[in-house]
Order: sequence, then structure tokens, then C-alpha cells
Amino acid sequence: MMRLQKYLALCGVASRRNAEKLIAEGHVTVNGAAVTEMGVQIDEEKDRVCVDGTPVRMETEKHYLAYYKPVGEVTTVSDPEGRETVMDKFRDYPVRLYPVGRLDFDSEGLLLLTNDGEMMQHLLHPSHEVPKCYLCRVSNRVTEEELRRLRQGVMIEGRLTSPAEVRLVRYETFASVVLVTIHEGRNRQVRRMFEAIGHQVVALRRIGFGPIQLGDLPRGMWRRLTDAEVRRLKEL
Repeated sequence: MMRLQKYLALCGVASRRNAEKLIAEGHVTVNGAAVTEMGVQIDEEKDRVCVDGTPVRMETEKHYLAYYKPVGEVTTVSDPEGRETVMDKFRDYPVRLYPVGRLDFDSEGLLLLTNDGEMMQHLLHPSHEVPKCYLCRVSNRVTEEELRRLRQGVMIEGRLTSPAEVRLVRYETFASVVLVTIHEGRNRQVRRMFEAIGHQVVALRRIGFGPIQLGDLPRGMWRRLTDAEVRRLKEL
């Protein structure tokens, strides 16, 4: 027996916190009955658990994928506004996958997908501080003093961001290209960091998640992680 929210997390549906949100919002049923309260215990061998009508279960075979998410896709399992989601690309995949974290609608780049709920929880937990690397094109010329502020941390909604690794790649006409590595996962954090120093992010591409690199993966395509890459993720 285990708590429903833990079961959903281990199935890869969502982090435990987001699984609790799914339950509270009425997306989850157990043996056909809607469950909206926390603390419900289920028998993972006998009970039938569904999210939005789709059965979920713990897969014995784990899958790990890297996907180049293009701009214009929502990083959710479903979208109430009817927009195209990342998961539309994986409807025919043999097991149900879930994105590890999110990339904004107007951002692109590396997104990991897996059915390994336990690994997903570890990668997303703030205490593990998994580095995420972004290539950003921002408005106007970013000065060295402004880069220093990003490295030290800037205020976002009354909280100081953790120190970031920041490197100027090049100046362009009316723009700067900057490489940023952060260890947090606040909503639209990189964009808001640049807003805090007076610049707008024109384009943002995630090129690294922990030890996994986007490399030359074409936009809109995916590949399976190698055994060595999976080992490195687990070592985190």
C-alpha cells in the first residue's frame, strides 16, 4: 500500500507536489471514483488509477529521452487552451512519458522525458541543484557590471536568486548573446533575471540539463539517452 500522490510520482505523472495538485483539482480517479483528498492509500497491484481518464501504472522498463522542444509547444501533458503540447509528439510511444520540468511556450531546447518517476523527483528537487544551461539572445549590450550582478544574484519577487554562471558569448547589432547556467527552477527565471538588470530576452534555448547536452539534435526531434548518460544522471 502507498499514498496516491506517491504512486503518481513513481509512475512519472508529476512531482509529488504537482500530483497533489492534480488530485485536489479532480483529475484523478481510483477504481472509477474521483479522489480529491490527500492521504488516500492505494494497492498498486490491485487498484486502477487514472489521470483524466487515462490509466497510469509503474512501468518495469524505464525509458529516458532527450527532445529538442521548439518554440510554440506547451510543456504539459494537456493544455486547456488547446495548444500543441510536447506530449503530442509521443502519443504513439510504447510507454507513457512525462517531461522533467518545463520549458516556456516561447523557449526552445533540451527537454528530458522519462517514465522513471523516482529519477524525475530527484532531478527536480531543489536540494540537488541540477545545473541547467541556457543560450540567451538579449536586447542591447549587456555590460560587465550587469553580468557581475547576475553572477552574484538579483532580486525576483523579493527573493535573491542563487549565484549563476554567466559568460558573454558575443555582441550583435542591438543585442548580446549570453550563456547562463542556473541551479534553481523558478518560473521563467532566466527571463526575469535579465529583466531585473534592464534587458529583455529575445530568444532562449536550453542547451544543457545536468550532464546531458542538446548537441546537434535537430529541432523537433528526439533520441534515447545512452546508458552512460543515464548513469551520470543517476549519479546526481
